[in-house]
Amino acid sequence: MGDTARIATTSAAETVTRADAESLPSKREALDMNDMLDPNKMAEATRLTRVGRLAEAVALLQHMLRAESPRDMTVGTEVCIVPTGREPPIIDAMAKSEETDCPPSSCFGIESRPASRPFASAATAAQRHMFPRLSTLVGRLGSGLGLRGLVQPAPVSTPDIVPEGGQFIEATYSNPAGTRAYKLYIPSCYHGQALPLVVMLHGCTQSPDDFAAGTRMNLIAEEQACLVVYPAQSSEANAAKCWNWFRPSDQQRDQGEPSLIAGITRQVMHDYPVDPQRVYIGGLSAGAAAAAIMGATYPDVYAAIGVHSGLACGAANDIPSAFTAMRQGELSASSRSGDMSAVLGDGLAVPTIVFHGDQDTVVHPRNGGHFIAQKMIAKLQKNVHRGQVPGGHSYTRTIHTDASGRAIFEHWDIHGAGHAWSGGSPAGSYTDPQGPDAAREMLRFFLEHRQPPQIGG
Repeated sequence: MGDTARIATTSAAETVTRADAESLPSKREALDMNDMLDPNKMAEATRLTRVGRLAEAVALLQHMLRAESPRDMTVGTEVCIVPTGREPPIIDAMAKSEETDCPPSSCFGIESRPASRPFASAATAAQRHMFPRLSTLVGRLGSGLGLRGLVQPAPVSTPDIVPEGGQFIEATYSNPAGTRAYKLYIPSCYHGQALPLVVMLHGCTQSPDDFAAGTRMNLIAEEQACLVVYPAQSSEANAAKCWNWFRPSDQQRDQGEPSLIAGITRQVMHDYPVDPQRVYIGGLSAGAAAAAIMGATYPDVYAAIGVHSGLACGAANDIPSAFTAMRQGELSASSRSGDMSAVLGDGLAVPTIVFHGDQDTVVHPRNGGHFIAQKMIAKLQKNVHRGQVPGGHSYTRTIHTDASGRAIFEHWDIHGAGHAWSGGSPAGSYTDPQGPDAAREMLRFFLEHRQPPQIGG
């Protein structure tokens, strides 16, 4: 589906410091750097794609993305080499990429990488015209990999997202990081009492209405008396409306998109009587990766997290590592050295439920296992259950519980399923009605957990 694999690569370059800028290579030396986006190699990657040799084409593209820079060039953090007035190209493993006019301020940088392996730091004006071609080529690669192209979902009807008596209202939130719209579902039973709050982060190309229709979360929240808020990613922040999960500046507490999502959560908690011990967050694909970041950076806010077809916090910190994480399930070097799960003050991982199809060709199923805190496995008991949806997919459900029997980590491995919301409704995009009901199971898991009392709070 058109989701996490669609990576908005505004950060095609890293910073060259002001002092180093004065010693940039001459025009002749710049020609040598065109190996990174060499037209001949681009043509060869295109040819390989057309004849079906996709693995070789991907390898060639990744080789170009990891090009070496001249020895005298210092790598920093903030130069954008996207042509002025153009949206940075989208690396999209499923759908056509489009170039959309947008302000240059939408460009962003990737954190510093070792000088021996910079990403596009050697790019010059002679190379800039190659990025649209790279975006388009990778988009074609997705189609060649047998993944569905970008399909605009049909308009969502009100009964699909708003149960009788409920309300689905729109609002906005702003802070120094920007502005995001959101939609809030209020169940019909609400009469001023404190209710649980669920934050749902959509995948790429989706909207709050589309995601609500596909997951049916509002209908289930109506049954369970929960508020549900759907932050909306803007096309200005990402042309495909993906949450920028792979960007270091959007992986930190009180910065970037995490600050916006947390701000929306707190605004709803201010405007409505939300039970602060029962606030949860979940998402799909890019939204799932963002939800994992929120659980890791705001463990004091979210009592549990739900991840559907996503990646662990820190699974990638730039474009090459994002490709590797999605395609191979390998973590970035920095992530491999530490625990990927959010940890509470008492040493227990933030409760997490994961759903992943074992035939997912967009985000490697191995990513689901990265949510288990490795240092905690010895302290948890493991139980495995197997089941079958009547007329649908079979699944393996693995539950890790603590000494009290409380589930800390629950993993649903859905056999035969791809990159789509399990048990969802065809009224929304990227759903698989034949899988177990992920929305119902996710909300069930959420409501089993409460935020522990804050020390000193």
